[in-house]
Amino acid sequence: MRRHYAFLMLLLTLALVTSVHAQSESTTIFNFLRLPTSSHVAALGGYNVTLPDDDASLLFQNPSLMSNAPDRAVNLGFFTYMQGVKAGNVAWTMASGERGTWGVGAQFVGYGSMREMTVDGIEMGDFSALDMALTGGYSYTLTDRLAGGATAKFVYSKYGHYTSVALAVDLGLNYLDVESDFSASLVAANLGGQVKAFADHHERLPFDLRAGITKRLAKAPIRFSVTMVDLTRWSSRSYYNPNREKEKAGRILMNHFVVGIDVLPTDLFYLSAGYNFRRAAELKAAGSAHGAGLSFGAGLNLKRFSLGLAYAKYHVSVPSFMISAQYRL
Repeated sequence: MRRHYAFLMLLLTLALVTSVHAQSESTTIFNFLRLPTSSHVAALGGYNVTLPDDDASLLFQNPSLMSNAPDRAVNLGFFTYMQGVKAGNVAWTMASGERGTWGVGAQFVGYGSMREMTVDGIEMGDFSALDMALTGGYSYTLTDRLAGGATAKFVYSKYGHYTSVALAVDLGLNYLDVESDFSASLVAANLGGQVKAFADHHERLPFDLRAGITKRLAKAPIRFSVTMVDLTRWSSRSYYNPNREKEKAGRILMNHFVVGIDVLPTDLFYLSAGYNFRRAAELKAAGSAHGAGLSFGAGLNLKRFSLGLAYAKYHVSVPSFMISAQYRL
């Protein structure tokens, strides 16, 4: 057990060391990997690495959370993104012995059909665009409260005649104290690189170092979550600013926070709300202040079946909705 723990700590240390240089999101590709794959996570602000749910799709958020997923569970998710853009995901988890859990999953984003034009304005016909990722991983319960996990991802994008392929790894640790309803995690996501570039220039993957906590109140059916994301990006160039003004230090700090709240009247039902500070600031800068950064959702958890719905706004033009369903075989 100590060897498993030391190995995972070594992997996380390597992830930190190799990512000490902040990278601007404008220089990264495959940013669809940042989209939520769980309606519950979407309702809590779009990011959560500590949710103690028996949700198979959480393997995309934090590989170590697979330890909480049920045996032989299949999870399906569908997400409406921008106008004409649809996204979806599927995940499957299976127990391996007393302490291990295997998981596999897939994500896709379809951008529909678009008109291809030359620089001179000549129509060349239509083309389609697609992003997808295949994921496989394993989590292991190191102690009664500590779990570690890792996933490997094959990432593929095709935009008309151009294609790109990348390989990436997610690494995660989760501390869960069931008695006090407290969860804390550290995740290094999208650590890897392109195998095949769109052109001759290789671009970076959207590496993201995340940390978070989730705590349920002792005398009330309320649970709070605080997640910090983009912990290697502290430059104002990393954030959308149409006026090219230098962001204040306080604003840059708040851009890393996503907060959420769950109301849990029973074990069978939940109501959720979240606030993403960065999304709120960037939508307001783009001229869409109404509901910027806010998200809402609800879910039903039965013995073998669960269903969740979420609302959020990712673009100035249209709101986004997500539905997730899970069935335990």
